Amino acid sequence: MERRNFLMTTGLFAAFSALSPLAIGSSPETPVSDPLKPVLLPGLAPLDHKGGMDIRVWMRTSMTNGLFSSVETAVAPKTMGPPPHHHLELDEIMYVVEGTASVLVGEEIVEVQAGGWHLRPRLITHTFWNASDKPLHFIDMYFNQPFEEYLERIFHQLTPENGYVDGSEKKNKELASLSEKYGLVFSPTSWDERMAIANKYGLK
Repeated sequence: MERRNFLMTTGLFAAFSALSPLAIGSSPETPVSDPLKPVLLPGLAPLDHKGGMDIRVWMRTSMTNGLFSSVETAVAPKTMGPPPHHHLELDEIMYVVEGTASVLVGEEIVEVQAGGWHLRPRLITHTFWNASDKPLHFIDMYFNQPFEEYLERIFHQLTPENGYVDGSEKKNKELASLSEKYGLVFSPTSWDERMAIANKYGLK
């Protein structure tokens, strides 16, 4: 647990280090009306992938004056991620804590092993999956959008228990609305491409 907390803290520090001092309000020459405030995030038990995939929000955009958010993701062995997509405004950084993430970026597949980082700028088509027989656990940092809100809606609210059955018109309509709101773009062949990857690597 101590190693996990250290890695998360290191990742957050690295993200902030890349930002301009003016952006985070730390320049004494340029006073900021609403500077960033310190935030303590107590350690929690490891996130359970629940046999598939789950997320947990750590740093919210509202806690960083709109700069970025940080989300933990756990992925079960042999599990496919979302259909290939790109973001209109969002830039994201992945830090793999445990396991190996297979990441499609454009037409290239890269493997990000534990301890590795991966930057995915906006407008580049990508997806990820866990092709191994061991769990995958990573931290994503999202810049320029409150993307944690999208993920929480997808994973924890649009569920069958809440009346959103997979494939239903109700759920598909909500997914389309969320994609438009957060600038998430899927091509007409995205789901076919996802299925092809899952079949190739024996993923669920």
